[in-house]
Amino acid sequence: MPKSLTPYRVCPLGKGHDRSSFSCGSAQLDRYLQQQARQDAEKRVAAPFVLVEPPADKVLGYYTLSASIVMADALPADLARKLPRYPLLPVTLLGRLAVDGSRKGNGLGELLLMDALHRILQAAAEIAAMAVIVDAKDDDAATFYKRYGFLPLQNQPARLFLPMRTVAELFAA
Repeated sequence: MPKSLTPYRVCPLGKGHDRSSFSCGSAQLDRYLQQQARQDAEKRVAAPFVLVEPPADKVLGYYTLSASIVMADALPADLARKLPRYPLLPVTLLGRLAVDGSRKGNGLGELLLMDALHRILQAAAEIAAMAVIVDAKDDDAATFYKRYGFLPLQNQPARLFLPMRTVAELFAA
């Protein structure tokens, strides 16, 4: 996001970020940020990005990205027909996305999602990913992602995907 459009900044999770009071309403997501995210970053199993409002370093939201794969037969048949006949296809996993409860309802979830999709699109230019995958933790999360065009995988309604072509179209305008 250009600095002129928002007072917020999204950046990789660093040692100086204050994660201690983050509370999004999900103990699992809170615990991940507070206790596991830095270790995952150091071990390169996930890339956590945090939302802050400079000059403060308090985390207001976060998401994680990881390389992943999806079984080709999990995709809708009309999409799978257009792809090479590989059994496994490269995707980027948007593993977690959460906003602190004190800031919910202010569009920060959308800001984080758009930042993640833009970052994934840039990376996909150099490291192949044919889609973005998310695992919706509940119906509300699934509804949130579906508003942005995410579609369920076959036989896995909580696992949603967004083709990179759609992501590219979001940022083409």
